[in-house]
Amino acid sequence: MRSACLVACLARFASAAPAPQNINFDEIESSNAPVLTGPSVEAVSQPVSYNEVDAKASAAAAVTEKLASPSKRGLTKRGVNDPCSPQPDGYGPKPATDSADAFLAFQAFHNTANSAATPQGYTRSFVDLQASVNANSYMGLYTLKTYDAIKCQQLCDAASLCTAFNIYFERDPTLAPADACLNPAGFTNIKCTLWGSGVTAEAATNKGQYRRDFQVVISGSNGYTKDNPPSPQVGFDGPTAFGGAINAPGNYIGQKYFPGVYDAGLCAGACQANTAYNSRHPRSDGTYDACQFFNAYLLSKNNIPEGTYCGFYTKTWGKQYSTNYGQYRGSDYYSVSSSYGYTLNPQNPGHI
Repeated sequence: MRSACLVACLARFASAAPAPQNINFDEIESSNAPVLTGPSVEAVSQPVSYNEVDAKASAAAAVTEKLASPSKRGLTKRGVNDPCSPQPDGYGPKPATDSADAFLAFQAFHNTANSAATPQGYTRSFVDLQASVNANSYMGLYTLKTYDAIKCQQLCDAASLCTAFNIYFERDPTLAPADACLNPAGFTNIKCTLWGSGVTAEAATNKGQYRRDFQVVISGSNGYTKDNPPSPQVGFDGPTAFGGAINAPGNYIGQKYFPGVYDAGLCAGACQANTAYNSRHPRSDGTYDACQFFNAYLLSKNNIPEGTYCGFYTKTWGKQYSTNYGQYRGSDYYSVSSSYGYTLNPQNPGHI
């Protein structure tokens, strides 16, 4: 993930005056998306590797680098990708006829998905689709022995910053397809993917693919999103829930966008780094713009999660100013959700 630019250099030499707080599409489009937006087709396990502490430090470094400027991937089991090697797992039921069409039509998958329990503290986002989620906020993959939404929820709850999961049946080959086994027999894997944002039906765009002549397809795909707010941040009061993004009449000093997992800690690190840099480069009277408050929210494009968007301010603004619910970029709609505010405590005096 590239450390993209801060718009307006967080205005360190300008006073905290009224400024437009529209979504900065130039920064979004210039940011590199995460390498993985879902599990690789061969994967049966990709443990979560996102580290909040490292991510926050990287966010702070990105801000400092910009202000100073003038202008995981998990491993699959060894050997499973060798030509015609046996593939692991395959615990799910399968139709009598071994074909992609029979897999998609298999009623047992639809019955299981529709009767699956919704875990406490979660909302079911979609049910019984024939596609899995593909988005910037992918965190990890587990293959289960049964279609168990509660087990998948427990894996999500055990992973820092996991806020949603997708459970589904997938038709996979029993052997790694190769020249000597172009279209091996199929079996059923039950997959549980974890996400650092909510999941939506619009994000369920992975309908499968071919591995040589073998067709991978998906059925009984359910998505569940956690109901709780983001974590508190050390040194800040909050989170305070907002309706949309803050659009304040003043005291705005810039923004930062981080594609990938929704993590308010990235905004906290960027806010603190902004203040640290400005304090080392004060105005002639010894004052500087201290980041006293930030607004973190999940930015989505056409209801598909994209990443964490942060707005920075020299004073706290309340919910009545959270009036930016989204904007169009051509025919694409960028929406705001999970918007929260954090206030620095104690406040920074803003002078040396």
